[in-house]
Amino acid sequence: MTTVGLLYPGHAAEDDFPRIEVMLDSDIRLPLFHTGVEGDSRGVEALLAAGEPERLAAGVEELRLAGAEALVWAATGGSSVRGWDGAQEQIAGLARTAGLPASSASFAFAHAVGELGASRVCVAATYPEDLAGLFADFLRRAGVEVTAVRGAGVVDASEAAAWDVERIKELAVAGDHPDAEVLLLPDNALHTAAHIPELEELLGKPVLTANQVAVWEGLRLADRRVWAPPLGTLFATREPPPGMVEHGGIEVRE
Repeated sequence: MTTVGLLYPGHAAEDDFPRIEVMLDSDIRLPLFHTGVEGDSRGVEALLAAGEPERLAAGVEELRLAGAEALVWAATGGSSVRGWDGAQEQIAGLARTAGLPASSASFAFAHAVGELGASRVCVAATYPEDLAGLFADFLRRAGVEVTAVRGAGVVDASEAAAWDVERIKELAVAGDHPDAEVLLLPDNALHTAAHIPELEELLGKPVLTANQVAVWEGLRLADRRVWAPPLGTLFATREPPPGMVEHGGIEVRE
């Protein structure tokens, strides 16, 4: 059994995580704790408040009791808004409080780009332009070249959570750039888990989404590698387990 604890701000697209759990190996668990938020806004001040240490610490004991082997603050905006140094301090404090390896969705994106062997990305965000820019600055500090940044101006998490796959596709196409090797969709309020291969086929390149990379990061911290092509290229960077082949996106015995 591998258990990754997730700290999730408020309520938006948290149902992505049970979906991801079903798509992964049967012995992986993704318990989630809803951290407190100041309303529904993704303004800078609200996101800074959402990531305060006491808010994150509130869910630590519950996730520890659930058997978590690693913790991830599943809030791209709530981590990148603090800048590179502030985001590092944030997860270092979380790790100390929990006594477990910890990370955040922002660092998950940076690590996932490295996992794909890429160096150039574009960002297609539902966020307002200023928040999308802060995330791009975070990536640059990680050594990633950002070829284009698009912000759709959505200020409320609930509005992003209501987007259907067609609107997500429109954002992805509008935010794509020919020089980018990977497209990033950095919003944990966006429902993407069921649509990643479809997005990758549409763009002809890997697509990284916030809830996808948050889970991958937790598994990485727990030293668990998973082959799950229905979750996109990121989860298909290794060969299938011995005796297994992919058929229709599912592992089956030869």
